[in-house]
Amino acid sequence: MSALPRAAAQSPDWHRPLRYLWRLPLLVVHVTIGLAITMLMINPLTARLRFRGERLDHLTIRLWSILMIRVFGMRVRRYGLPLPGAGLFVANHVSWIDITLLHSQRVLGFVAKAEISRWPLIGWLASRGGTIFHHRGNNESLHGVMHQMLGRLQAGAAVGVFPEGRTNDGRAIGAFHARIFQPAVMAEVPAQPVALKYGARGCAQTIVAFQPRENFLQNFWRLLGEPSRLVEVHFLEPVSVDADGRRRMAEICRERIAAAMAQ
Repeated sequence: MSALPRAAAQSPDWHRPLRYLWRLPLLVVHVTIGLAITMLMINPLTARLRFRGERLDHLTIRLWSILMIRVFGMRVRRYGLPLPGAGLFVANHVSWIDITLLHSQRVLGFVAKAEISRWPLIGWLASRGGTIFHHRGNNESLHGVMHQMLGRLQAGAAVGVFPEGRTNDGRAIGAFHARIFQPAVMAEVPAQPVALKYGARGCAQTIVAFQPRENFLQNFWRLLGEPSRLVEVHFLEPVSVDADGRRRMAEICRERIAAAMAQ
């Protein structure tokens, strides 16, 4: 996974204003009308109804996420299939849009930093999608997160995590924290590694990633004006719980994601 050539990264993009011209109205419509429909469709009744085997409220969130990804000019290509039922979905972490991208394929109860709950739009949808918020550096919060993860996995639900613990610059995959795999070990459910690749062969990882001193709104606005590009979601071979426990699960998941990113 390599960065774009410096000359290409610094060349002016004269088409960016035109992309804002037609994407911004689409975003406004999607956020207003689409979000209103999504709010109405996420309720206890739709949680019990199913369409082609999928919960109706989850289908609503997934469709909203698909359209959101399209508004940003991203065309998703999926490889492999997400595990049905309970499982720990483990992905590399590049930007806020990772959550929306994964929700476009399968709705997961993510573990995410508490700050996301205060982000416009994304925070609300994450909360309604069952996100488990964690206050970094707070051991009591971490204990509560692990307890919620275990409860959901034992109840047959799926949980999504970013074991790196934070976004990176897109140039490499950071170390995976083994502790986040403990609930999967205790619930005896598999972990499925997921590789997220932006651009052909991951060539746009560094573009999608947060730039130095760039906040959420700045990254959101910049990505809205980016050229249309392919996005790949690779659902890789699941990792079963074995005698080596959480540390080995973390190592294997990272190895498989790194291998998929290098292809």
